[in-house]
Amino acid sequence: MRSKSSRRFWRQVAIHAVMGPLALVWLFPLWMMAVFSTMPENGIFSPDIELLPSDQFWINFQALQAETGFLRTLFVSVMVALVSTVLSVMLTSMAGWALVRYRFRGKALVTALIFGTMTLPYFVVVVPQFIMVARDLGLSNTWFALIVPPLFNSLGVLFMRQAFSMMPRELFDAAQIEGVKEWQIFTRVALPLAKPTLAALAIILFLASWNNYLWPLLIASEPTMMTAPVALGTLIGVNRVSWASIMTGAVLLTLPMVIVFIFLQRFFMAGITTGAVK
Repeated sequence: MRSKSSRRFWRQVAIHAVMGPLALVWLFPLWMMAVFSTMPENGIFSPDIELLPSDQFWINFQALQAETGFLRTLFVSVMVALVSTVLSVMLTSMAGWALVRYRFRGKALVTALIFGTMTLPYFVVVVPQFIMVARDLGLSNTWFALIVPPLFNSLGVLFMRQAFSMMPRELFDAAQIEGVKEWQIFTRVALPLAKPTLAALAIILFLASWNNYLWPLLIASEPTMMTAPVALGTLIGVNRVSWASIMTGAVLLTLPMVIVFIFLQRFFMAGITTGAVK
């Protein structure tokens, strides 16, 4: 018994000895990004490597705000990410529920088409999508154009289909026998049981919307509808690149992601590893 516990202890030591340095290698660029956001423009390119923060963060933020109106773009990004996440989770949940719960002609074909879209590069879709939204519908520089076109997510449908398919069907049949309506079974039985998967999916969709650059760049040319990643892109010019402002904006864009993951990491890990009900 003692030898088994001893082997387990040394195995844990070996794992931490390997993963610890790898974690530091991954965190070091993030730390340097935070350090650069507190340094003046010329300090970033100093031959001396600075590993500790300076006192220029507020000055860099003021420059960032003056150049891009960053607080406004941050508000646009927050609203787009939140609304897109909520709507996309709802739509993918209903699609996954329909694929598991209902039997209809052509179900296998619909499932194959939905999952087949995962193999398509985004650049194949974005051009006709832009032509339809901007030219045919005339909806460029609108909230609708920023939020609605990217809503469909085949990965989310796969997540929710897998989660619902692993739930006991007898539970839903029993609720139906008791007279519970289908919509109530979905909202009051299935969705509460799928909380880990919903949390993991919400984090993935929020990250995708928060970091989306190409679609907002194409569809929102007016400064009032510009998202934060696009605003940072405008700081890269032909003759000058505002590195201090870019680093400051990158830090402000990274913090919400860290906060969201910290509060939802338990559900995220459960949803990723199991995708089902305990």
